[in-house]
Amino acid sequence: MELAAGYHEWPPPAGLEHALTCMWSGVTVGAAPSVTQVMPDGCTDLIWQQGRGAYVAGPDTGPWPDEAPPGNVVIGIRFRPGAGGALLGLPLIALLDQRVDAGDIQPWLARELPADLTPEQALQRLTVIAARLVQAGEPDKLVLRAADLIAGGRSSVAALAPELAVSERQLRRRFDAAVGYGPKTLHWVLRFRRALAQLSAGKPAVDLAQVAADAGYADQAHLTREMSRLAGQTPGEISRGSAEPPAKPADSAS
Repeated sequence: MELAAGYHEWPPPAGLEHALTCMWSGVTVGAAPSVTQVMPDGCTDLIWQQGRGAYVAGPDTGPWPDEAPPGNVVIGIRFRPGAGGALLGLPLIALLDQRVDAGDIQPWLARELPADLTPEQALQRLTVIAARLVQAGEPDKLVLRAADLIAGGRSSVAALAPELAVSERQLRRRFDAAVGYGPKTLHWVLRFRRALAQLSAGKPAVDLAQVAADAGYADQAHLTREMSRLAGQTPGEISRGSAEPPAKPADSAS
């Protein structure tokens, strides 16, 4: 598979859809470094970067500035919200708002994904590694179910624990391990991604009040507060195209 310039994603290998959102690549073009703001999306990624090797992008609660040199190539596996902790073998709360070398998490990942691979070799190995990780660590099905309910708006956060027949304390503990933060934060992040998708759609005019209502915010002011916190920019700035497109696109836990 030849990697095209820019950012691209494709479905995970067959049989891994319950644990992975997608695989993706990013190829920087031009003579100047590329700077993007990686936005929170509820996911965790295992990433190989040419010249650097493998690292893990933990769950974010705010924008993460990512600078890539000219000709940079990155390839990633994106874990569904609720799957990353089990597949990587550690509580994801330990990786909250961090980028950590893969060798510090699973030493064999660093050995399998050294910096001097070609992009084609890295892609082949990541595809094999994706299957190996899923086989070795079964995601927490209760948390996956809870994430689906949050993403689909079919249950309030307050009703999650009773609906899943667990205590609030147990649900929070399992979310910290599998997602990296609690159900309320995932609710905020996924609601933010719904709004971000509308604001980044490139429409000539955007009704911010309607975006707020469609995404599930109380009002436009509520949207502005949370967008500023999670994206570091106002809804107006994003809708006018002053923001770089998110390098970690919205993929809900569906």
